[in-house]
Amino acid sequence: MTTPATGSDPKPSIYVGSDAEAIRALTTALDTGALPDVYVTGGGLVHLARESGHTTDTGGHPLPTTAAPLTPAGLAWLLAHHTYCHTIRDDKKTETSPKATTLSAVLSHRHWSGVPPLLGVIGSPVLRPDGTLVQEPGYDQATGLYYAPATTIPPIPTRPTPADVDDAASFVLDRLVCDFPFVADADRANGLGLLLAPILRPYLRALTPFGLISATTQSSGKTLLAEILGHLYGSKNLVWRRGDDAELEKSITSALHSPAPVLLWDNLAEGSIISSAVLAQLLTSPEWSARMLGSSGDGFTTTNNRVWLATGNNIRLGGDMATRTVLIRLDPNDPHPDQRDQTRFGIPHLDTWLKEPTHRTQVLRHLLVLVMDWINNNAPRSTHSMRQFTTWAQATGGLLAHHGISGFLDNLGDLRETDDDNQEWASFLACWHTINDDRPVSARKLRMQAEIDMVNGRPVDRWEGTFLTDDLGRAPSAKSLGRTLTGHIGRWHGNHVLRSGMDPRANARVFWVERRNGT
Repeated sequence: MTTPATGSDPKPSIYVGSDAEAIRALTTALDTGALPDVYVTGGGLVHLARESGHTTDTGGHPLPTTAAPLTPAGLAWLLAHHTYCHTIRDDKKTETSPKATTLSAVLSHRHWSGVPPLLGVIGSPVLRPDGTLVQEPGYDQATGLYYAPATTIPPIPTRPTPADVDDAASFVLDRLVCDFPFVADADRANGLGLLLAPILRPYLRALTPFGLISATTQSSGKTLLAEILGHLYGSKNLVWRRGDDAELEKSITSALHSPAPVLLWDNLAEGSIISSAVLAQLLTSPEWSARMLGSSGDGFTTTNNRVWLATGNNIRLGGDMATRTVLIRLDPNDPHPDQRDQTRFGIPHLDTWLKEPTHRTQVLRHLLVLVMDWINNNAPRSTHSMRQFTTWAQATGGLLAHHGISGFLDNLGDLRETDDDNQEWASFLACWHTINDDRPVSARKLRMQAEIDMVNGRPVDRWEGTFLTDDLGRAPSAKSLGRTLTGHIGRWHGNHVLRSGMDPRANARVFWVERRNGT
């Protein structure tokens, strides 16, 4: 039983009797707010607290404040500091601490109607679904977010003046990003779109695509561009291991325990291919579920409300990543980009400039002014369409267009060229059609065609190197080839598409390639 605070004892009093009584009393105490800074996330209780030993000047967490799952030991600590747990011995109250098994039983409860839900910790203002800004530090009931600013940001006007808007646009375009060597307007617009994404996310309640910052050479500014987001909102760097989806899943799960709104794979090896079914699924899923590391319990489920980025030189895409990615290309067209005279830049030495809290506040204020001006003009949308990200694309495209920033998502064609899998299949199907026209062939016959012919004593490859191969460069077996082909039936690659049917005479599946009319 829990009794309210009285007189000189400000702590709630909780009677800890039998195990069953203690479980009921503690559950009631938690569900009626007896403990501060306790929230519920995905059915489990979490405790919001500051952590010692963090710094905020390197683009890490926006504030050393985290929401950690509440453990029996953590619950015991909170009860000892904020309540008076007692039992009755010899007709006298005696302070006690509930048994670990009792605490575990309480924490196994999954429905907490009186505990506020926590969807994330933020270090900068964001836009609520109603178009107003979260600006007051602390818990925001409308969004389920806890705002823990690293530095005080002066109130953003709900209706910025034209002078405020002009000043903000000039700062962002003519100072903040003016010296990045964007290949085209699309790359600059896409970069700005991702820069605004953490602010818009709660307002849109929609998924954000993968951000790829790919440069032609080192020292182009790709890491610095990504670090702007980290400095403003907080970021966490991840390790990319190509071809190891199991490790990638663990890495993603671990990263999502962090409050960082931006999660970054920085400086991938030159020419890396980003191709992962796990990552592709993550980007199009509003929730992420995985078994917690080192645990045999029910697992870990959380809202996927982050911005995911990667940087590297000449990065390629594979699998389904091209349709889930926003591309930002940088090309300094300079043999020594690291030797550029930064004193002539809009903001000299931007990397160190951003470490000053007042400078980060300045950038955030200008971005928020642009957002609020868009909101006050009825938040116009564009007509962009982008798979599961259309809501984000139309809102971001409309915001940028409202401020006269052109080119957003205009490089989707260039993005498809970075899709190595698509390019390989396009070449394979085009050669297949040249060799077989639209005649159906079995996987076995097709595999036989891959064999090298001898003409006048010289080897001739009729496929000219376009036939499908495995990771070791070997042509697959007929059985493996059949399975691979089945997975691409009806999918267009370039101007060709693979079709399939059953050959009733041979009782076997056959395949053929059709070419788009007029090509």
